[in-house]
Amino acid sequence: MKSIGVIGLGVMGRNLALNMERNGYSVATFDLVESRRKEAEFEFSDKDMTVANTLYHLIEQLESPRKIMLMVPAGKAVDSVIKELVYLLQSGDVIIDGGNSHFLDTQRRAKELQKRGLLFIGTGVSGGEEGALWGPSMMPGGNPDAWPSVKPLFQAIAAKTEKGESCAKWVGNDGAGHFVKMVHNGIEYGDMQMISEAYMLMKDLLGMEPGEMSDVFKKWNRGELSSYLIEITGDILSTRDDETGQPIVDIILDTAGQKGTGKWTSQAALDLGVPAQTIAEAVFARAVSALKEERVEASKILNGPDITFNYDKEKFIEDIGQALFASKICSYSQGFQLMKAADKEYGWKLNFGNIALLWRAGCIIRARFLDNIKEAYEKDSQLANLLLNKHFNSIIQKNQKSWRSVVSTAIENGIPVPAMSSALAYYDSYRNDRLPANLLQAQRDYFGAHTYERLDKARGEFFHTNWTGSFNEKGGE
Repeated sequence: MKSIGVIGLGVMGRNLALNMERNGYSVATFDLVESRRKEAEFEFSDKDMTVANTLYHLIEQLESPRKIMLMVPAGKAVDSVIKELVYLLQSGDVIIDGGNSHFLDTQRRAKELQKRGLLFIGTGVSGGEEGALWGPSMMPGGNPDAWPSVKPLFQAIAAKTEKGESCAKWVGNDGAGHFVKMVHNGIEYGDMQMISEAYMLMKDLLGMEPGEMSDVFKKWNRGELSSYLIEITGDILSTRDDETGQPIVDIILDTAGQKGTGKWTSQAALDLGVPAQTIAEAVFARAVSALKEERVEASKILNGPDITFNYDKEKFIEDIGQALFASKICSYSQGFQLMKAADKEYGWKLNFGNIALLWRAGCIIRARFLDNIKEAYEKDSQLANLLLNKHFNSIIQKNQKSWRSVVSTAIENGIPVPAMSSALAYYDSYRNDRLPANLLQAQRDYFGAHTYERLDKARGEFFHTNWTGSFNEKGGE
């Protein structure tokens, strides 16, 4: 009998199954696509792994209680497989969704399956195909009764920190795991966009060649900016195209794809009333990039300033690095604020220090400074915002002048830095004890009688002014 079943033999599913077997677990697998089954049979032939021809054949091979991990596309495909499985499984069996499912779907599935006596886990899996094979970051949530039966396996196959801690810990009930993975991906969007903005500043403002920029990123990766994304950016910029001999980054079309998790993060932020504008700007930046033909035409019509740079080049490269780090801190602050709001809304009891640990290795946003985030939440589990932590506040203060210089110089030269500039706007808004929302609220009351609170009265008391020349019928927004 096999320890676990894996349904879905695409790259991620196949690599996760191989990871499980390498760590001492026997695995039964299945895929609807016959060609994938044939490829897997060849690849698994010398391992403690089988490939079933039907779901029934898969279920027959599993020890009880059965544990089955779905690695199929999010959405209807997950529901379709679950619908077939419920008639083949028994009470106490465990279904695990390891795809990028929306957390609300995971909440629904957990409740529906619990009624049938089945245990459901929705787990975020980050690290790409290499992570799946050699150790991903895993963010499981769902029915807590399922965790003891899969915990040894998850913690065996997951990435390990430098201290040997497994990057697989229980996150929380129902949709918590997939929510945390969604936020991870939203932060990833922000990281990638800010790195791309740093690249554009060096290319368009400083006139640097990819090889020279590669040296900068490799230097940054040895310091406080050390992270997987900084590391691979250095590699990318030093790689040449086999066909043309040119730096490969120079011949890649400047349109970015997306699979939706960044959009989901932004939508969740709007739903929960959390300012996560840097993540949203990163999503919008990809949307603008997709307008390639329009941008080409617009470039022939719309004018901007001439690019002029009269500063010390090496100093400005240093400034860009500091601006990147300060912006990165704000992006992570927004992500953790969003998780904090969701935790309050859904009662998940998230451990933010553990979440930072889960992201410390194996995942795409793994970075050195996640250790500092873990320490911040271990010191104060109720920390309202990372910017209020002494360590991160000191970095912002040290980098602030460079950050403002980089953003203002970019704007003066017409170089778009939407993520960096939104991060700075977020910081300036958060540190300001009085924003212009008083005028905004007066406008709402003027045209729609929406009322307002007063500084000289108790919070929770609402007032309305009969504005001269205004209409005071309920309306407006």
